[in-house]
Amino acid sequence: MGEAHVGIFAWIKGGAPSQVIISQKNGVNWLMADVDEGTLRTELTIPAVTARGQTIYGPPLVSSALLTDGDWHRIGFAWDGANRILYTDDVEVGRDESENLASSEGGLIFGAGAGLKEGSFFSGLIDDVRIYNRVVSP
Repeated sequence: MGEAHVGIFAWIKGGAPSQVIISQKNGVNWLMADVDEGTLRTELTIPAVTARGQTIYGPPLVSSALLTDGDWHRIGFAWDGANRILYTDDVEVGRDESENLASSEGGLIFGAGAGLKEGSFFSGLIDDVRIYNRVVSP
């Protein structure tokens, strides 16, 4: 893996679809269980600005790795300057090209979604959260 400009890893157990593990205050959900099946998902994306000056975000990156099976999983997200990469149990489970990410400045929320929306609170366990701004690998 090349130089990573963003990396976040955590241990989680349990939870349910649509529940968020880590989000950004007034931002997006960094790591969460996807709304359909409870697989690992990130909403950290490239921002796009419309002609009216409104910021819209690109699609989330969703893996096929199930998080909500009741077992402990080490999950993670890395951005190496060219790709968004998702990890589950130290195995790459999702990747797409992304030359830039939306700003990740601001406070983080652990165990709830951005905006503290109903249904976003994580009902499982979260442990050993690590955030990096340097080269990382699982």
